[in-house]
Amino acid sequence: MSDTRGTTTSRRPAGRPGRNRTPASTAGSDPRTASTSRQRRAVLAAAAVIAAAIVALYLIFQGSQASTVQTGTTSAGSGYHHVAGQPGAGAAAPGFTLASSGGGSVSLSDYRGKTVLLYFQEGLSCQPCWDQIKDLERNRKDLKSAGIDAVVSLTTDPAPLLARKVADEGLSTAVLSDPDLKVSRAYDANTYGMMGDMRDGHSFLLVGPQGTIDWRADYGGEPDYVMFVPTAKILSDLTRERRR
Repeated sequence: MSDTRGTTTSRRPAGRPGRNRTPASTAGSDPRTASTSRQRRAVLAAAAVIAAAIVALYLIFQGSQASTVQTGTTSAGSGYHHVAGQPGAGAAAPGFTLASSGGGSVSLSDYRGKTVLLYFQEGLSCQPCWDQIKDLERNRKDLKSAGIDAVVSLTTDPAPLLARKVADEGLSTAVLSDPDLKVSRAYDANTYGMMGDMRDGHSFLLVGPQGTIDWRADYGGEPDYVMFVPTAKILSDLTRERRR
């Protein structure tokens, strides 16, 4: 029998790793953690690019708005958005002769020596357009004070139907029929409405005694598609923008 006295036997608790065991992988060297970190950086970079693009678009929009106001293509007077198409202030008003709701025909030359307000509108399908004429007639004194001698409306419906509508509404303003849009196209008044280019929008042109356009406002286009503007607002824009 061997003598085991004085000999110490080293024992490890169960489950405790030995010193020569390979250390566990650190978090920094875990492939999954590295992949997640790369994805996070990619997301942050994309977000920064998107934010920069949004800021750039905002600055461009603000610049275009400022440019629009500076060139006088929108109204800062009445608050009703409008543009001024062509032919505009300073141009000769294209002549015309059209059938009238009052019977017979009316020519622009009939108003030579007077100041006439031309009102292009959508016609029978647009009740606010007829309410506009009513409002203009109610404010004749204000129109006269602004130097306007007459108002003439133009639209694309047949003259007999216009005559009936004028009678039904109790109006005295001459409404002229331009069924082939020849005059509307000459004034480019069919560009600013809700119905494409087949009907007029809501355009006003002031033609002076010598047949020259002194003021123009096209209210009917994007984005608001306005079909009625109070007479006081029209006169506010006219007074502010009128060619002198």
